[in-house]
Amino acid sequence: MVRPDRILKTFKNKMKTSPTFSPFGNDLFGEPIHAQTASPVARKFLVPPFSVLSARDGDWQARKRAWAAIGIKSEVGRSDDLTLKGNAAKFDYYRVKEGTRDETDEQGTSIFDPVLCEIVYRWFSPLGGTVLDPFAGGSVRGVVASCLGRKYWGSELRAEQVEANREQAAQLCPENPPQYVCGDSMETLASAPDADFIFSCPPYGDLETYSDDPRDLSQMEWHTFAAAYKTIIHRACKRLKNDRFACFVVGDFRDPKGYYRNFVSETINGFLACGLQLYNEAILVTAVGSASMRVTKQFEAGRKFCKTHQNVLVFCKGDWRRATEASA
Repeated sequence: MVRPDRILKTFKNKMKTSPTFSPFGNDLFGEPIHAQTASPVARKFLVPPFSVLSARDGDWQARKRAWAAIGIKSEVGRSDDLTLKGNAAKFDYYRVKEGTRDETDEQGTSIFDPVLCEIVYRWFSPLGGTVLDPFAGGSVRGVVASCLGRKYWGSELRAEQVEANREQAAQLCPENPPQYVCGDSMETLASAPDADFIFSCPPYGDLETYSDDPRDLSQMEWHTFAAAYKTIIHRACKRLKNDRFACFVVGDFRDPKGYYRNFVSETINGFLACGLQLYNEAILVTAVGSASMRVTKQFEAGRKFCKTHQNVLVFCKGDWRRATEASA
């Protein structure tokens, strides 16, 4: 017979080592509840940690809807037609509507995937650790980090976005609110806390125009943008503790002449210049969305593929073994 004191000890140990939140809720021992169809590997790691991650899978979409149900409104603070202009209209991951409050309502503003946030936080950052985000944007990355028991520090240039994020944080995670700093990352990173993990999705050049502020990277010419972008990476990496991971979600996009900018390589080079090494690369397969309607014209006219993926790049500062131990 199992003694009651041992059951209580097991329960307390589980509570100490388990994350504080799951969009599906937690069981008696504090372990996250998974979608009913989840595979054994998914139940262990949330999603299988393969080099191809599919946001199209049913389990992923179910988890995304569960996150949306807690009330995250990342589009608040940005104009509704932000991504329906120019080249941005051709990228479906900027117009993802699965998991929003009304899937029949076309969402025109980019919303970062909360499931991707959840898995990278659980895989690469310690419970109670600090997440640094130099391109904070909407509320998703901060709210998810706080719900999962991480501390979040994010820098965002636009005051209206910072205010919207703070209002959501006060409602959704008042006991552990993410910290949003209003200002240019070129300046604010100097006073950022030491971080256990860097996680961000930077602006894709001028693909999305966020403001009229000349300090806004989306207002810059490509070469100026690339130089400023790498400077911000460098200053963020200086705040990262040794033996820790960093992750950027990026994707290549085309210039006005139709050729790719090779933004993925620019990002990798930026981290390598800071002494971090590329440790993991995954392809995030995103929803097909309107690509099925655009592909015929786009391919026949110029032999251009419809882009339905992003790159998830994980870097390591220091020793990957100690970084793994720190994030366990």
